[in-house]
Amino acid sequence: MFNRTTLVILCIALAGGLGLLAAQRYFTGGADAGRPSLQVVQLYPQPRALPQLELQQADGTPLPTSALAGHWTLVFIGFTQCPDVCPMTLTQLAQAQRRWEALPEATRPRVLFVSVDPERDTPQRLGDYAHAFHRDTLAATADLPTLERFTRALSMVFAKVPLRGDAPAGAYTIDHSASMAVLDPQGHMAGVVSGSVLNGETPQPEAIADDLLRLTTDTRP
Repeated sequence: MFNRTTLVILCIALAGGLGLLAAQRYFTGGADAGRPSLQVVQLYPQPRALPQLELQQADGTPLPTSALAGHWTLVFIGFTQCPDVCPMTLTQLAQAQRRWEALPEATRPRVLFVSVDPERDTPQRLGDYAHAFHRDTLAATADLPTLERFTRALSMVFAKVPLRGDAPAGAYTIDHSASMAVLDPQGHMAGVVSGSVLNGETPQPEAIADDLLRLTTDTRP
């Protein structure tokens, strides 16, 4: 049975999905003229700037949101003890990343995995987890207020949910959005990857790779 927190998150996710559908109908009606033909990446009619925040990378160095400029970047949130959505999504992204390895580092698309469980995900644990999928994956976290502002800017949500039943005292999981945000080379929130492992419309790694390669090629100076 769903608890109240889960229901709230599902309602927010549904609202976000309806907003995405409206946006899709808007820019597939002609507003996307001149845009590259894409399979699973849905670009917004107007990218939006991210707030000035600072995450902490797995190696302990700061990652300000301004440093996310310069590449097309896929952002996914989760936590290292996630039982299904996170490992499945990071596995897909790793397959896409292998398609980009021949590109110069200066233009290669990037993947950023952000842990929304800073209580348990130390920088070392987070780095070991993310790099087990692909060595190029950026991994970062922050304090909860910063994470809340960052995820809100990406139209994502997360919440700490206590485990019940036979779970040890204090045990919890994290409910979180399963979508992937797309940042453009200006570091702006430019769109999303449609489909997720939660709704049965999982985007294929080949389609993700092809779309990011197309975007990188079309925006190359």
